Amino acid sequence: MEAELLEGQSKALLQALHLLTPTGALNADARRKLKQVNHLIRLLEPAIEDIYARHEEPCLVDVGSGKGYLGFILHELVLAKRGRGQLYCVESNAELLARAEGMAQALGFSRLRFIAAPIATAILPERVHLVTGLHACDTATDDALARALLLGVEHVALVPCCQAELARALAQCKPAVEALHALFSHPLHRREFGSHLSNVVRCLAAQAMGYQVSVTELVGWEHSAKNELLLCRRVQARNAKAQKQLSALLELLPVRMHLLEALSFAHAGGG
Repeated sequence: MEAELLEGQSKALLQALHLLTPTGALNADARRKLKQVNHLIRLLEPAIEDIYARHEEPCLVDVGSGKGYLGFILHELVLAKRGRGQLYCVESNAELLARAEGMAQALGFSRLRFIAAPIATAILPERVHLVTGLHACDTATDDALARALLLGVEHVALVPCCQAELARALAQCKPAVEALHALFSHPLHRREFGSHLSNVVRCLAAQAMGYQVSVTELVGWEHSAKNELLLCRRVQARNAKAQKQLSALLELLPVRMHLLEALSFAHAGGG
């Protein structure tokens, strides 16, 4: 079990989060959750080091925070350890958020803030330095990415989940090149291709908005079937080449997507 823990990670917190039993045991489901959260935190380390080096009071936002696993562990390992910064947990489920807020008060986690609202309408601080989200479902990932890009957040790290929007759109899609229809003519292929296309569009949209993007696997497939991690770092104002690539892709596959509407990108032909 010790091999699963990060340096400085306390068993007491994991027990409070019900990731460990009162006797310190770790069942299979909790092991998968802990592996995902801890690996995401490891991959966030360069971004965290960057914002702490350049800002006196870094502002982090955890979107679709759910039960607060990621937020509480980040508070223990990063904010409390460094003694500065604020982490905002955004969750639309008021009941889940109330429980997390009560736990934060009981634990004395003073650098956590809680916002009960959908990601798209949550009132966030004017300056946010890092946005992260683990398994924000379907278009919630797009809401998170759109908010981050429009705010000019320096670092974004998102693990999408349950990406069904484009699978639905592809069922009605008439591609510019008829042969492309073979990529998604079967429902199973449509679901898989829709998920892949969603992340391709997300990456191109972020690049068009001036972000350097890398895509990596979060954990092994034995721990999660949804583990594609999008890491974005703002490096410039705009990227015309990426915008042209996105426009060309949407000419071939004229699908509507929530993210593009949120960013006011045209769905075909650029914009």
